[in-house]
Amino acid sequence: MRQLPEADRDAIRLAQDPKFARWLEQITATGGCAHPVHLTGSTTTLDGATGEILHHYDTRNEPGERLLVRCRNRRATICPACSRLHAGDTYHLVRTGLLGGKNIPATVRHRPRLFVTLTAPSFGPVHRAEELCRPRRDGGTCEHGQPLGCGAVHAPDAPTVGQPLCADCYDYTAHVLWHAHASKLWDRFVIDVRRRLATSAGLVQSHFAHHARLSFGRVAEYQKRAAVHVHAVVRLDGPNGPNDEPPTWATSDLLIDAVRTSARRVLVRTPYSPAVGELALRWGAQVDARPLRADGDGPDDDAVAAYVAKYVTKGASETGAGLDHVLSTWGDIELAPVSRHVRALMRQCWRLGSLPEYAPLRLRAWAHALGYRGHILTKSRAYSTTYAALRAERAHHMGHADVPDVVTEGHWRYVGSGHTSGAALIAAGIADDLAQLREVLRDERSAARGEADR
Repeated sequence: MRQLPEADRDAIRLAQDPKFARWLEQITATGGCAHPVHLTGSTTTLDGATGEILHHYDTRNEPGERLLVRCRNRRATICPACSRLHAGDTYHLVRTGLLGGKNIPATVRHRPRLFVTLTAPSFGPVHRAEELCRPRRDGGTCEHGQPLGCGAVHAPDAPTVGQPLCADCYDYTAHVLWHAHASKLWDRFVIDVRRRLATSAGLVQSHFAHHARLSFGRVAEYQKRAAVHVHAVVRLDGPNGPNDEPPTWATSDLLIDAVRTSARRVLVRTPYSPAVGELALRWGAQVDARPLRADGDGPDDDAVAAYVAKYVTKGASETGAGLDHVLSTWGDIELAPVSRHVRALMRQCWRLGSLPEYAPLRLRAWAHALGYRGHILTKSRAYSTTYAALRAERAHHMGHADVPDVVTEGHWRYVGSGHTSGAALIAAGIADDLAQLREVLRDERSAARGEADR
């Protein structure tokens, strides 16, 4: 036993515990969560009319006198099991807004709908992949002595891709401040799209809400150059949302024109700083707005939903554009396992975060995300269902639905989180087994659909 690794010894110790079977049930119920939350307490279910106790649950009978529940972390680098669940919820949330279901009418698939991509502006030339990087016939160097071009063809996963040709020429200040204001820039963009639509339809801008409603779901993604860009599904409904047909003037072409015009027009000005001045922040020149059509002439709705769901589970560290944990000191930046480009962005966050005019941006607190402090996924209220509704539906499916005319009294306390080394080994095995089972079931369903089509 002494010659075995610590994780193996701990796993054997757990297997010898008389309550191991029940502990295994808990781990399986969490889907093999890598960092479960430990709770202790009890729940009592009473008849609302008579006060009779219908059910009582207490963790004193559980292994270690505690109950394990999912951490629900969306990042695959932290908890693969919970990230898969979150990705599934995101897929259904986005898909519902495209095709209907879960209290959203199926008629939304015939509304004007776009898949929009908005990018960050250029902060300086960076190396590119899969083509001649930056060819220049005249060659030349910048004022810092670095080449102005690059004639190489870089592989997509090459470390050079996304790195500045000259770090001294790169505008790290604008990059960080653009990240810090990206969410506000999106808000301004949505407001301006509504105004452009109203103007195009001959309406008073303030009356747009009486005629139509713009709904969206959007996800933020880090590019190779460590700059965020936005993918969004945008839909035009009637004034009451998905249950209301849009007016006759609402077309995909009108919506595309409004999106492109607003992407060029909107800007956000940074607070004036004696050290930096005032910057006017805009979207990048690359704007993509493609219609989603019910007849299949356009991007596939399911593919769009899967594309958005995939990026929701990616953390900053997985994309190489930051870290998934907060940086506490300047020394943490120097020790971070990131590229020189990303480290320079973190340093700039730290420097700008010391200026009082930028205090509301909390740049030091968000240095690990390179100044970006928006949610990875956001949506308008009327776009589709909610994460809470999806979780409630899953609980109902698993038999944990609320029963009418009963009163539930719960007393719970947080007592810890995570696994021991042996428990982590077992949980990872369970998560892998469940993932393989899902793949088998998915293949069987696909085969069954293929047989039915024949």
